[in-house]
Amino acid sequence: MNLHRLLPLLLLPATDLLADTFERDAALKLPDTLISANRQVQARNDSSAANTVFTREDIDRLQPGSVTDLLRRVPGVQVAEAGGRGSLPAIYIRGTKSAQSLVLVDGQRIGNATSGDSNLQHLNIQQIERVEVLRGSRSVIYGSDAIGGVIQIFTRRGDGAGLQPRLHLGFGSQQTWERSLGLSGGDAQTRFNLGASLDDTAGLDRTHQSFASDSDHDAYRNKALSFSLSHAFDDDLEAGLNVLDNRGKSEFDNPFGRYAQEPYSQFTVSGVSSYVDARLNDTWRSRLELGHSENREETLDKLSTERAVFNTYRDSLNWQNDLSLDERNSLILGGDWYEDRVNSSTALNEDSRWNRAAFIQHRFQGDGFATELGLRHDQNQQFGSQNSWSGTFTLPLNPDNDLLLSYSEGFRAPTFNDLYYPDDFYTGGFHQKNSNPDLEPETSKSYEVQWRSQLSDSSRLEASLYRTDLQDAIVFASNGPQNVSAARINGFEASLTQELFGWQGSLGLSIIDPRDRDSGRTLPRRARRTLSLDLDRQFDRLGLGASWQAVSGSYDDEKNQQVLGGYGLLGVRGSWALSREVALQLKVDNLLDKHYARARYSYQEPSFKNNQNYREAGQTWMLGVTWTPQL
Repeated sequence: MNLHRLLPLLLLPATDLLADTFERDAALKLPDTLISANRQVQARNDSSAANTVFTREDIDRLQPGSVTDLLRRVPGVQVAEAGGRGSLPAIYIRGTKSAQSLVLVDGQRIGNATSGDSNLQHLNIQQIERVEVLRGSRSVIYGSDAIGGVIQIFTRRGDGAGLQPRLHLGFGSQQTWERSLGLSGGDAQTRFNLGASLDDTAGLDRTHQSFASDSDHDAYRNKALSFSLSHAFDDDLEAGLNVLDNRGKSEFDNPFGRYAQEPYSQFTVSGVSSYVDARLNDTWRSRLELGHSENREETLDKLSTERAVFNTYRDSLNWQNDLSLDERNSLILGGDWYEDRVNSSTALNEDSRWNRAAFIQHRFQGDGFATELGLRHDQNQQFGSQNSWSGTFTLPLNPDNDLLLSYSEGFRAPTFNDLYYPDDFYTGGFHQKNSNPDLEPETSKSYEVQWRSQLSDSSRLEASLYRTDLQDAIVFASNGPQNVSAARINGFEASLTQELFGWQGSLGLSIIDPRDRDSGRTLPRRARRTLSLDLDRQFDRLGLGASWQAVSGSYDDEKNQQVLGGYGLLGVRGSWALSREVALQLKVDNLLDKHYARARYSYQEPSFKNNQNYREAGQTWMLGVTWTPQL
């Protein structure tokens, strides 16, 4: 792709007035639009992807403490954290593991190229405008990692109505403080948002005591900064910049060690993206995005000189063209390029690789049915080439009911640790092989039936029945990582939104059967049944709400011997508008003070054994005040 030839084409002025300025910024504030499915603004009901959307209004109403608090409300999504705020979460979308789902911030990948983790627990909720969750493979649009689905976070945006300052202060359990401030605004041509926040908590003791040093509380501190700027040169040409930077310190325990430690990590998760969006003529719209992201982590110990560094630096370029061929046919044509570079205290055999791709997707909208067919070709510096197909057939049963039949392929490239981590040599000549440069990508095939029904003006039901087959899954064997595992995941999920007697209800249900095809055992940390219910109502200045989450039991290990019990959690929340400018918020999570666990840790050898649940917080509360002065 020749950028020097591409830029003049994108900067050509268009002559026809076909698009509202700031179309994407405006769509980010609407609950019935979707951007992530095809990297373009579309109605949620027009998308072939099963999806869930949280707007800023939803975030303010639900009062989540983190992105993971929101994700637990999505049918088909499970989150298994290793104890307390700031701990590393495992994200399972439709039974797939964390590294098999893609996490984006303003279109940029933020995952760690060494471990495959996204570290989205460090994204401050006060700097977020919107969260979109796609369930099911989107590899045709995004390439590697989008087997289970896509999570995209959009940073705060201004709406152009003059200057709008905001200030939020909160205090709660475990000596938790939340502080954030921001300023947004603009005019008919330019919009901006600037925000900063500082959160810290004394935390809880995440593990049971193995050494005296493990008995301390594991504190967490997060500093975040966000900035967005967009400018419309005219009705058909727009450019912008988005910045998000989260950094801080997270303490944790090491129950696997043989001696006392007080470990902690210093982290940075950041991204910068810029774009040019142009409508070139009546049928052609083009968007160019350029980005850079960093996922850095340095692990230290207060009681020793141990130090470990794993940093990922990623540059990316995306060019997408949306073509309206006629009233019934549209086409998406695009190209992707990104390069990962790794800086590690452990010397890897390779420390960089690139990936480039081209993709095409055609959509036909007829009177009695619609189709969507896509193809993507990836060329990777390490594993060669990979093709991905997808197709959807949509049948409108009547004006209020749609039936969708879908097939999609996906893949996940091996991480740098999988491919290049150096071998270990132990006393006595024992050799531990830690990597395999001959690994092939994990691949998947997914089949899905969706039903979408507008039951009434105030009631909507969406349901999906799906199957995902995973091949060449990477597992750690005695001779290092190998493509030897296969899995089969059958599932059903449904979401219902209903308004009744002034109460707005949102119900999510998921039933899955995730199995290793060789052993027949259930995949670890996947609960077979989950349910999430939110009820909210506004009484003039008073807002009341409650949440219920129920999770069935699961296994923490591949042999299905360590059981994690099921649990149910009740939370309540309220808000009170003291005036047009000042509002109070109060929430209580785990109101019934239930004891539960989402993960275990196990370490056994002849001289030391430790097998316990990671601790989760009991009943917690948070009181906050938000000031939005009118200028």
